[in-house]
Amino acid sequence: MDPTNPILEVKDLTHVYSAGTPFEHTAIEHISFSVGAGELIGLIGHTGSGKSTLIQHLNGLLKPTSGKVLFHGEDIWKDKKFTQSIRGRVGLVFQYPEYQLFEETCFKDIAFGPKNQGITGNELTERVYRAAAFVGLDKDILEKSPFDLSGGQKRRVAIAGVIAMEPEVLILDEPTAGLDAAGRDGILQNILDYREAQKATVIMVSHAMEEVANLCQRLIVMRKAAIAMDGTPDQVFTRARELTEMGLSVPQVTEIFLELQRRGIPVPDSVYTLSQAISALQKLKGGKTPC
Repeated sequence: MDPTNPILEVKDLTHVYSAGTPFEHTAIEHISFSVGAGELIGLIGHTGSGKSTLIQHLNGLLKPTSGKVLFHGEDIWKDKKFTQSIRGRVGLVFQYPEYQLFEETCFKDIAFGPKNQGITGNELTERVYRAAAFVGLDKDILEKSPFDLSGGQKRRVAIAGVIAMEPEVLILDEPTAGLDAAGRDGILQNILDYREAQKATVIMVSHAMEEVANLCQRLIVMRKAAIAMDGTPDQVFTRARELTEMGLSVPQVTEIFLELQRRGIPVPDSVYTLSQAISALQKLKGGKTPC
């Protein structure tokens, strides 16, 4: 990340729903952070912490009550045309996106976004094929109805529909929710493949701590409409006790090491992967491999 040239900047962002009514609710309040090109960020927090409201501001689906979101230094709400263009450059995949499929074939569903961007002919076809390849869909599936596919395949078609717009920033809300282990691993690899090939920035909302701990370079933790933590996985999981006090889960291996600490065993604070756990236990046993 180049801190002097962020791709996205959130500046003192506040959003109030139903302002001036008895139902007024502040979903996010005075939030500020920057996102560098190519970053892979995990956004975590309890239900109601403001995550969904925040990500809908990043591509202009919601307009701030106050504050700004900048894309390459420009206010995404500077004019209507620019705001509309942002929705192709900052792609947002909602939770359970397969429920938003509607075209008669997978090809047409994937083509819908880039077609609305004005892309036609061979370029449109190539976009669809590239996007399908990123998410592991064979070409023969593209002429099938999305409603004839399995749940995991539908999810891939829906993600491909956003990827086909070739966004510089890809935001995914719980992309692996409801999938089995194989489906989760496949979708996560698809996301990593797209990021690597396009040098894209990825922001992933997730409750699965093992996923964000192993994949993400940076974690942003939200609590009560504000950012509670922002740092590397090492920095965030060093504060594992705070995370659990906030009602958030931590990786299972982190829970084990917290319990070891409670029992007086001198183990590190920031263990969140299996390889780190093995290394820490080896040191504890004088370099010997733990049984």
